[in-house]
Amino acid sequence: MRQRLSAALACLLGVALLHPSAAAAAAVAAAAAAAAAAAAAQVAHVVRPGDTLATIAARHDVTLTDLRRWNGLAPGYRPQVDGLLRLTAPAAPLPAWRTRTETVTATEANGSATRKCPVKAADLRRIWVRYIDFQGTAREGNLIMHRSLAVPAQRAFAALYRWRFPVLVMQPASVNMPGLTDKSVLTSGYECRYVAGTTTWSQHSYGRAIDVNPRQNPMIRGTYLDPPNSATWLARKHYWPGMMHAKGAVRAFTANGFAWGGRWSTLKDYMHFSTNDR
Repeated sequence: MRQRLSAALACLLGVALLHPSAAAAAAVAAAAAAAAAAAAAQVAHVVRPGDTLATIAARHDVTLTDLRRWNGLAPGYRPQVDGLLRLTAPAAPLPAWRTRTETVTATEANGSATRKCPVKAADLRRIWVRYIDFQGTAREGNLIMHRSLAVPAQRAFAALYRWRFPVLVMQPASVNMPGLTDKSVLTSGYECRYVAGTTTWSQHSYGRAIDVNPRQNPMIRGTYLDPPNSATWLARKHYWPGMMHAKGAVRAFTANGFAWGGRWSTLKDYMHFSTNDR
């Protein structure tokens, strides 16, 4: 059953991630996302507005008891929009959520001890969080943020875990998705870089922004799409694994002081959360 879940969701998470050809990747991703939706629905259910555990169980002809047990749901749990509930028994129960923080060096944060960036490494923290991947497996991932935002970030990821919202991949990618070549799909925070096409520091370079599931929540500005080959996920009417909606997973961040780029008017940045709405 676990193999069925992995295979069905692979297309929706973007099977092109490991493909060396961008053109081929685009074709594969576009065709696969729609084709895999029906298959994924047989082994997992993305929560939509109005869903209850009872209606989900009835729709997929499973018992309410099994649905709770397979997903490790506590008594009184109410399904949250964008959450991903499995419809088959897991190989092992989900462990409790956990987190920790640690300091980072300039080399660890920037790749070089001498690189000029707008925030000191001493003001950054690596935040480890437990997350659920697209196969329903609990993993340990990390992102770097400004130390003042460690707690809000932890609370946001705790909510995602509690709501059973899936995260494609976080660092260390070599452990969490071996063979990954497209690092643009990582859920991440701090990165010392300019806003694309400018010499203005990105909010990521201050450790004050987070990008979640970029492939499934792309940024579109005119004809510019980031990451490439993610146009399939611009149709926000869909509820596919990893997509974030205003009434769903977005609330995990907005409830903790982050503004969402999906509400912008001059462009849409569905992956992006920042503390100053930039």
